Amino acid sequence: MCYDVNAQLSAQLKRALRDGNEQMIKEIKERMVRDTDLPLFHVSGFQHPKMFIYTSESPNVPVVSQWGLIPDWAHDKTEIWNKTLNARGETIFEKNSFKTSAKEKRCIICIDGFYEHHHHGKETIPYYISRKDKKPISLAGLWNEWSDPETGETLHTFSIVTTEGNSMMGEIHNNPKLKGPRMPVILPDELEDEWLAECKDMLDQKKLEELLKPYPQTEMTAHTVGKLRGKHAVGNQPEATDYFEYEGVKEEY
Repeated sequence: MCYDVNAQLSAQLKRALRDGNEQMIKEIKERMVRDTDLPLFHVSGFQHPKMFIYTSESPNVPVVSQWGLIPDWAHDKTEIWNKTLNARGETIFEKNSFKTSAKEKRCIICIDGFYEHHHHGKETIPYYISRKDKKPISLAGLWNEWSDPETGETLHTFSIVTTEGNSMMGEIHNNPKLKGPRMPVILPDELEDEWLAECKDMLDQKKLEELLKPYPQTEMTAHTVGKLRGKHAVGNQPEATDYFEYEGVKEEY
């Protein structure tokens, strides 16, 4: 599962910065960022924030997209996009909501880190999870551009692909109502471009499926943070990622 993230402009520019195109970076910072909801210290996918993503059509220049993929066949966005914040990697090439995007419209979402909830008795304890080296995380995603048949409104939307959780996520993401721990698909830096590569046949599809595996626990870190939901929630503030102590739970990984 991946419903809560921290995404700052510096992380979202990860792939754009690789090219060293100073003029393009300046345009993104001065003009394009106005169309996003950045900065996002804590945001829930259910808020459908506007973020930068890198698509198979624009692999190095970000485009503004809204969290919650809307497939072409949808008649009303409100009926579908709370259900498509995440896409299970095991079924993206089969499920009606995602199969077209899985074959033709994959993307990368660069973030600083993500949040997950741990069930401890009757309480849920939020953790903030990031890379140990503090570098931006590149998430595998799917995207689509959808036109509202009634209003003509066009929305660029995306979903985050998930996979089986590693051992650390198994301890944190212990929701008894779910079938096993989940985590977003984190792409190693050297494999990002493979996720955006053209998918022409079943052999290409197989190569993509091989990327949908848990990220090594040894390269990740996590710590408890303040409440993300309810009246005591920190909100979209820098303090959202700050360490917060809870009695009786493991505080750091």
